[in-house]
Amino acid sequence: MLHLLTAVRCLFLISSFLLPLTARADKPNVVMLLADDLGYQDVGCYQGPVKTPTIDSLAASGVRFTDFYSGCAVCSPSRATLMTGRHHIRAGVYSWIHDPSQKSHLLLREVTLAEVLKNAGYSTAHVGKWHLGLPTPERDKPTPDQHGFDYWFATWNNASPSHHNPGNFIRNGKPVGKLEGYSCQLVVDEAISWLDDHRAKAKPFFLNVWFHEPHAPIAAPTHIVANYGQPKDNGAVYSGTIDNTDRAIARLLKKLREVAPAEDTLIIYASDNGSYRDNRTGGLRGRKGMNWEGGIRVPGIFHWPGTIRSGVEVSEPAGLVDVLPTVCGLLGLEKPAGVHLDGSDLAPVLTGKADDFRRHQPLFWHLQKSRPIVALRDGDYSLVADPDYELSTDNMFQEAWIPTIKRGGYRNFQLFNLKTDPQQTTNLADREPETLARLKKSLLEINASIMRDGHDW
Repeated sequence: MLHLLTAVRCLFLISSFLLPLTARADKPNVVMLLADDLGYQDVGCYQGPVKTPTIDSLAASGVRFTDFYSGCAVCSPSRATLMTGRHHIRAGVYSWIHDPSQKSHLLLREVTLAEVLKNAGYSTAHVGKWHLGLPTPERDKPTPDQHGFDYWFATWNNASPSHHNPGNFIRNGKPVGKLEGYSCQLVVDEAISWLDDHRAKAKPFFLNVWFHEPHAPIAAPTHIVANYGQPKDNGAVYSGTIDNTDRAIARLLKKLREVAPAEDTLIIYASDNGSYRDNRTGGLRGRKGMNWEGGIRVPGIFHWPGTIRSGVEVSEPAGLVDVLPTVCGLLGLEKPAGVHLDGSDLAPVLTGKADDFRRHQPLFWHLQKSRPIVALRDGDYSLVADPDYELSTDNMFQEAWIPTIKRGGYRNFQLFNLKTDPQQTTNLADREPETLARLKKSLLEINASIMRDGHDW
């Protein structure tokens, strides 16, 4: 009898330990790590020159996409796409936002990833760059708490005057003042503080961490920069900002492991668009601001031990537009009702059931000052085109352009097979007219749907 009671007690203790883990696994924590202007070939696991052991470790024990894409070739619209799973024009964001001179911001009508998770019982926080619209003395705009975040610590656009000792952070609506240190480390300091002192600890959490690095104006500790070149070498400083960010992520991962087992946390790592440095795009054509591959292809890593595959490289085209539907798919949550999601649920790809994955709509990009202005990715093929209209020569987006953009068409269609020609050097439009016609039809249909939804500020 004693042995039986001992066995029952052991079973009870084991089950008492396992049940909380099971409960947490039903609602895992979600962490989104987003770099700013990080190129396709910057970090180590993408054969880049920067030492990034922490990011590399996420790839080594997760899924690394070889063909992962930003939501746009510039900051604000890409972030709108990430937050909504919808093309950024549907969400009201046409280009990068300049708050003092533009009405533009992420529309309140949009259902964000933060709102989806908050409605599912999550505690939510945003730390780092925002760039989806913040109030200024000239204009009243929504703040992150109106988009589903319980807590926020953010800047309008860049860390200013640089990544070093920034003075433009705002915490829950109140300016913080000058801080000492480097932006990536300060952002992680805030994330750790929130995890320790401000989140609702009885709930799972969504932590949205958007770094400023390596967006200019750049700065990094001299001892880190020295690993890549001279202190005043912009390329070396650029690399130093990425290295410093990797070290900051290491501190955050250590804290996350203290908070919950790694099996209870889904981590996603990506960049908002391609690099502004031509030598960091992996030899791809174009760079930031362009709808060539170099402007829109970025790193993409998903990490959730025990649920998604480990140490796997995936060539299925995917992107930030897929994050919201994928999180919903992995967590078993309902997707936003009554809206068209442009992204697809990657859960089958991530969990070893790739044959079950179907992309319901090709990936599509639009950026009014880029040439090409539009791009589409469908399987191995890329289709790009120029506008059949002209805008003014202003580089900053003008909201007066919106009616022209919404009714505009396209010309000079070019077709590329990215499997055989990732540098987009050989236009196949004349050689493969049937493929051209099929993809052109898709592009125009997607474009028409987006422009119907597009808000005119």
